[in-house]
Amino acid sequence: MRFLFTVQGEGRGHFTQSLSLASILRKHGHEIVAVLVGKDDSRQIPKFYLDKIDAPVFDFKSPNFTAMYKQKRPNIVLSVINNFSRPFIFRKSILFVKSKIEEYRPDIVVNFYEMITGMTFRVFKLDKKLGLKLVSIGHQYVLLNPKYKTTSEQDIKYYFLRMLTKVTCQRSWKILALSFRDMPGCDEKNIITVPPLLRKEVFEIEPTNGNYVHGYMLNTGYYEEVLEWHTKNPHVPLRFFWDKKDARDVTVVDENLILYRLNDELFLKSMAGSMAYSTTSGFESVCEALYYKKPILMIPVHVEQEFNAYDASLSGAGISSKKFKMNKLLNFIPHYRPDESFQDWVHQAEERFIKEICE
Repeated sequence: MRFLFTVQGEGRGHFTQSLSLASILRKHGHEIVAVLVGKDDSRQIPKFYLDKIDAPVFDFKSPNFTAMYKQKRPNIVLSVINNFSRPFIFRKSILFVKSKIEEYRPDIVVNFYEMITGMTFRVFKLDKKLGLKLVSIGHQYVLLNPKYKTTSEQDIKYYFLRMLTKVTCQRSWKILALSFRDMPGCDEKNIITVPPLLRKEVFEIEPTNGNYVHGYMLNTGYYEEVLEWHTKNPHVPLRFFWDKKDARDVTVVDENLILYRLNDELFLKSMAGSMAYSTTSGFESVCEALYYKKPILMIPVHVEQEFNAYDASLSGAGISSKKFKMNKLLNFIPHYRPDESFQDWVHQAEERFIKEICE
């Protein structure tokens, strides 16, 4: 079968998920005909993705969480207002996505939580007009599953997240909810629980226990926090990754604080060799740390990542904080108990995805 991917271009998680699925589909004789990446002007498509996806890649303007206050914590309400005050730009994007789908004529469009894709299917009903199927993949779809229980307070907090998540999966044939653990799906809503999509490179690295904290900053505004903590705790080695556009590949602040421009292979090797992981709570990297049995400090950037952190805590992944205070992480390490069933759950991914998408 012919597949076309649409990918949300914020962070690295949706990119790595699509790389993993592409590998699985090709292994079973299927073809990835093109990839469409929705992003804003502040993001760039990672070089590792362009090097590895082995398909034509096109980008277009798409709604994203606007990084407010020194590019740190986006406000989801302001993001919604700002994004949808730009109807002309997004109208062009909707027409662009439609034109590429018509050009490549895939059998299935796989959407990795990209909003314009859902809007395009809703407006033009491409599933009916072109006789193709839409499959939506993401961790956020767990929130649409009525069998996933949240408190009344969380329902209020996650209201806008649920609303935006519904936009991304309009007219989906199947909604594959990536999950830290197995749980019942919901047939009425076409929601199926599936394991995380970790790339084969994750399985090729043998983890070790190093003496440094590995970290990832989604937004560069968090550098000041990391530097402030390091200044007070210069004896603790830190290796952090970021996606700052004009940054050098390696920035050595001093021998115990090294910043790396996002490089996927180096990122995984650094995580596997660390003593713990500090992150802005992207689902994919939290899963990688869980697989390597690394204690995690999660600093959510926006409500989507607050949900990631909450759900990860239910699987014993680690602790949450509002700032990069690595002392909390260091104090947690002796109390960390890894989820021994997580690796088995991850290893079921290939079988489950082929069953749900291809059979």
